[in-house]
Amino acid sequence: MRHGEVFNPRQVLYGRLPGYHLSERGQAQAQAAADWLADNDIVYVVASPLERAQETAAPIAQRHGLSIDTDDELIESWNHFEGEKVSPGDGALRDPRNWPRLRDPRKPSWGEPYDEVAARMVAAVQRARLKASGHEAVCVSHQLPVETLRRAMTGRKLAHLPLPHSRLCNLSSITSFTFDDDRMIRWGYTEPWGI
Repeated sequence: MRHGEVFNPRQVLYGRLPGYHLSERGQAQAQAAADWLADNDIVYVVASPLERAQETAAPIAQRHGLSIDTDDELIESWNHFEGEKVSPGDGALRDPRNWPRLRDPRKPSWGEPYDEVAARMVAAVQRARLKASGHEAVCVSHQLPVETLRRAMTGRKLAHLPLPHSRLCNLSSITSFTFDDDRMIRWGYTEPWGI
């Protein structure tokens, strides 16, 4: 699952920076996800160590009478542009000194390589699957890691356009994987907040 909307008045790429919490809308999105999952057989909830993921996991864990575990492998991808504005026309991407970091979108050259993100996310999901054996687990992470995980699990190319409209991972969305023993047999996607 991806976390809900973050309070970010400076409009920076917050990445792994601490202190970025859910906005009021993000809290409502997290509650919508908890409501959507209320009747599921969830026995394990785990989240990235970042505040926004922990806060998104909280209503789900509470609804099921569980504590939240933390898995550092679910953390946001690292990025050279953390703390900077990166929207087209208003920030770091306009500075020619940063352009060499944008040279290879397949890697990506501006941050954590997709294959490394995929490996750590698949490992985190497998750990959660084992913890919830025979039941369901919820893992709360971040947009790029969740999108990269979905691509890895479904055999798609990891490299993709790093633009929100090119990803299937909106705020507080749930990407689900169903396993038969250790073999994934299907996947799904839903946006409880948008339903």
